[in-house]
Amino acid sequence: MTNPATLRAATTADIPAMEALIRRSGIELSKGFYSDEQAAAVTRHVFGVDTQLVDDGTYFLIVRDGELRACGGWSKRATLFGGDQHKSGPDPLLDPATQPARIRAFFVDPTVPRQGLGRMLMEHCEHQAAAAGFHAMELAATMPGVPLYIACGFKPVEEFALALPGNVSVPLLRMRKHIT
Repeated sequence: MTNPATLRAATTADIPAMEALIRRSGIELSKGFYSDEQAAAVTRHVFGVDTQLVDDGTYFLIVRDGELRACGGWSKRATLFGGDQHKSGPDPLLDPATQPARIRAFFVDPTVPRQGLGRMLMEHCEHQAAAAGFHAMELAATMPGVPLYIACGFKPVEEFALALPGNVSVPLLRMRKHIT
């Protein structure tokens, strides 16, 4: 029998397990949405833990049956997407009265997709962002994530392509949701 999932804040000790989950999720759950080349490039050059979120206490894990099954978070900072390897420069705080919080780095273990773990993370992040005074949330969705984000009430804002090394282009979708 499967034990219930538990959600907790990520710690620096969790980073190796989160990085491994992100790599598996980035490759496996991109099938049917991105080419193998696109999935490999975005997983290598963009996906990963943003340690600022861990330090801020806004990145979370879902553990079930003693295994890390999902991770994701929200941010009160300007960076829209990407792990530490993708960031450059300062990451200033957002003004909750005028700017949307960021939904960041949602990844689910590819052995347990579509079991409500992403939604569980999203509801927690939305509650946390609202408690911090934010009135909206924004994210840069990969194509595999779009169905979850639409189901959670996000609306498309703009499509854009991310240029990566090796002349690889990966489509993304900026999305936004108003919260109370």
